[in-house]
Amino acid sequence: MQPSPRPRTFLVIGGARSGKSRFAERLALALAPDPIYLATSRIYDEEHRKRIERHRAERGPAWTTIEEPEHPSRAMLAGRVTVVDCLTLWLTNCLMSADGDTERALDFVTAELERLLALPATLILVSNEVGLGVHPPTELGRHFADLQGLLNQMVAARVESVTLMVAGLALPIKGRLWDGAPTTAR
Repeated sequence: MQPSPRPRTFLVIGGARSGKSRFAERLALALAPDPIYLATSRIYDEEHRKRIERHRAERGPAWTTIEEPEHPSRAMLAGRVTVVDCLTLWLTNCLMSADGDTERALDFVTAELERLLALPATLILVSNEVGLGVHPPTELGRHFADLQGLLNQMVAARVESVTLMVAGLALPIKGRLWDGAPTTAR
């Protein structure tokens, strides 16, 4: 295990299937030979379980996978390069645990985000951009989009690099990529 030279923070954001995760994984491997993949997903059905198994196999043996759907700051990440995939699923879990209470969920997410960003680890955070999909038809869906937008703004303000993924292409929005980082998801 080789620690990252100094903790860095990245946000990789974009629409569904834009290449966010693949890009984040390539960036992590450019930074360390043995990164951590911190999965925030919960398994809800058989198709989802198979998808997660396929993604884990595609990442290969260089990766350590940690599954933490609500408390990512509890993971042992010190000195490690870590992909947190994804903030959208994490927010979903937190909102469900708060029984749809958006204020309670936002309070929890804000505090947990502070703890996560304070860890002495290089973090590559993956999130879905709001507004690149269908407008939510339900009140809870609209509240979720509001929370997702707030979360993305909080993270983007705190990290040193923000990359927007569009059709597999990395578009630097804030800061710059680490030297040797990929410029596409492929």
